[in-house]
Amino acid sequence: MIYSIRGKLIHIEPSFVVIECGGIGYKCLTTMNTQRTLPKLNSEAMLYTHMSVRDDSVELFGFSTESELSCFRLLTGVSKVGPRLALSILSELLPEQLAICIASSDSKAITRANGVGLKLAQRIILELKDKLKAFDVSEESLPLESTGGGVQLYGNMQNAVEALAVLGYDGGEVIPILSKLDQSLSVEELISAVLREMASR
Repeated sequence: MIYSIRGKLIHIEPSFVVIECGGIGYKCLTTMNTQRTLPKLNSEAMLYTHMSVRDDSVELFGFSTESELSCFRLLTGVSKVGPRLALSILSELLPEQLAICIASSDSKAITRANGVGLKLAQRIILELKDKLKAFDVSEESLPLESTGGGVQLYGNMQNAVEALAVLGYDGGEVIPILSKLDQSLSVEELISAVLREMASR
């Protein structure tokens, strides 16, 4: 399995890019959100990858962040959602936006993606929201402040924890980061801040 690829970005089209590495050009199917983050042609680029091997094809998918790759894998685990449809969804929604849609059961936002109808959007929410059922945030699981009191998560903080669970992040990882952030931030801003912190480690 190819975990990531780094090399010269030599070609870009709406559905894929080509990165040259060691004299070989690797075609990586991508989302539009990933393409927006890429540097100019002939500059060095790095993508996290997922290789799909089927009887009739071998395809390499590339993503600018590990959270987008994680979302892609979650989406392709949903029945009737193939790799191309997952790319379509992640071209319309950032990982944190998709997580919020799932946590808040916002199926209409998911239908903005090309090829996704209401029934499929509801299926995606149903199947991925089940992952939240095993993710219990109780007072006992929360970190203690220096004063010895329990950190209380509510509102946007609680919603951010649940949304990050959709992305596969454990409460033990994200709660200490969230507890240091401004509670007036939006859910999307909180998730983005956590993802940035996790990526910098």
